Amino acid sequence: MDKKNNDRRVLKTKKQLRQGLTELLKEKSIKDISVRELSERVDINRGTFYLHYKNIFDMVEQIQSEMLNDFHNVLDKHPSKSLNGKPLPILIDLFRVVAKNSDICKVLIVNNGDVAFLNQLKDLVKNRCLNDFMEVFNTGKSQNFEYFSSFIVSGCIGLLQSWLDKGLKESPEHMAMLAEQMILTGIKVIQ
Repeated sequence: MDKKNNDRRVLKTKKQLRQGLTELLKEKSIKDISVRELSERVDINRGTFYLHYKNIFDMVEQIQSEMLNDFHNVLDKHPSKSLNGKPLPILIDLFRVVAKNSDICKVLIVNNGDVAFLNQLKDLVKNRCLNDFMEVFNTGKSQNFEYFSSFIVSGCIGLLQSWLDKGLKESPEHMAMLAEQMILTGIKVIQ
């Protein structure tokens, strides 16, 4: 019982720290944020921060790692054969992950942005996109598939950035349908 309560407190503290970090990242670059400033922002002791993270960069790295893990889980949940050339189910789940993490996604992908994180995200989706579409559409034109996947991944990231920047006015399902239409229209180039 005590462990469960402790876990809830840890989750609450990490949530507070994440919210405070998100607010600060809207105002300044990560390199300009101190542990003291973040701790004061969320009204916790600096020692409490250090129970969970080594420094601000470690905190951001852990948050990014958790998000990338969420994306991996979504991709693993939808094998290419189950999609039958229709990416809507996977896109809905990906847009839901972004919506769930919209606060930190906006500062990492849109505002000041973290190029390294953005590149990791692009590589993750591109590798999956390239492999899955080659498997489904097996035309043997791997060079064109690589160009296609680069185009689609950059377009989807741009779509995410625009959606986040506009405040997620549309639902994840709407955005997923829009992305699917764009992808399936573009797939004609390689068929």
